[in-house]
Amino acid sequence: MKRLGPQNEEDAILDERFMRQALEQAQAAYDRDEVPVGAVVVYKNRIIARAHNLTETLTDVTAHAEMQAITSAAATLNSKYLEECTLYVTLEPCPMCAGALRWAQLARLVYGASDEKNGYLRLGPQMLHPRTQVTGGVLASECARLIIDFFKSKRLKL
Repeated sequence: MKRLGPQNEEDAILDERFMRQALEQAQAAYDRDEVPVGAVVVYKNRIIARAHNLTETLTDVTAHAEMQAITSAAATLNSKYLEECTLYVTLEPCPMCAGALRWAQLARLVYGASDEKNGYLRLGPQMLHPRTQVTGGVLASECARLIIDFFKSKRLKL
């Protein structure tokens, strides 16, 4: 795995633009009382999949935003591989999602907030495909704020 930031200013602008789209998906999850994680898959600078967490809605622990986005993108491309795609996700993927991204041979992962407790990096960056390039921390505070606010509202209801 290569860990890197944006290659240039144009890449940084695109990363922020697509992460804002992922944040819209996270807000949709929040509005559905789901953990607010959103994702978009980009192929040739075009969004081909949008998704957010649906674990509560579907009563399915595997219905993470990344899993939903992988399935949708694969159907759009009619391919199980996402070798030319970038996944933008508001939270560092968990080990389950990182494993799925490895099998999908994702070209690039861009995430917002780090997940110290449940993120894949806790177990090791080798969970992703060796060719997957990673950029973390894009709009990190905005991504983290949505999750923090969500769980804060849950604690207030107790």
